[in-house]
Amino acid sequence: MIFTETSLAGCWIIAPKIHEDQRGLFHETFKRALFEKWVGPVDFLQENEATSSQGVIRGMHFQEGKYGQAKLVRVTHGSIFDVVIDLRPESPTYKQRLGIELSDQNKKQIYIPKGFAHGYSVLSKKASVSYKIDAPYRPESERGISPLDPFFSIDWRIEKEKQLIHARDLEWPPIK
Repeated sequence: MIFTETSLAGCWIIAPKIHEDQRGLFHETFKRALFEKWVGPVDFLQENEATSSQGVIRGMHFQEGKYGQAKLVRVTHGSIFDVVIDLRPESPTYKQRLGIELSDQNKKQIYIPKGFAHGYSVLSKKASVSYKIDAPYRPESERGISPLDPFFSIDWRIEKEKQLIHARDLEWPPIK
């Protein structure tokens, strides 16, 4: 695996080394020792999967305080535009964002540290997103930022009239 730190402190893109022949292909998606060598200690305790249709925008979600979650996100089917925002006030990249296309073709993953908001838009007809987390979901700690917050002006790569955003995500307050 190839680990590349992004412009956002502590956020990494992980690309696999793919072994391909007439039978198909093989690649590692997670290897604790290698992950910890590059990123640091990790203790993922749960893996989730979400499947969505083209035009869906999910996010921007995070858990606050001691229930913050680090995530390792990858796409098992289709293609998404994944966006993260650094919400750690002490970080040199506070309130900066990053977007990257993740797909079943490029097989890239993104590691999102605690203290980041996360969301994505579905670019393909359907997409399945798998993500490991290092802390359980706590509804009382869930927070968000509207994916249409003008402060961030995120280009979700979906035409406005084709965007499917849950009302709850639109109700999150703008960043302060």
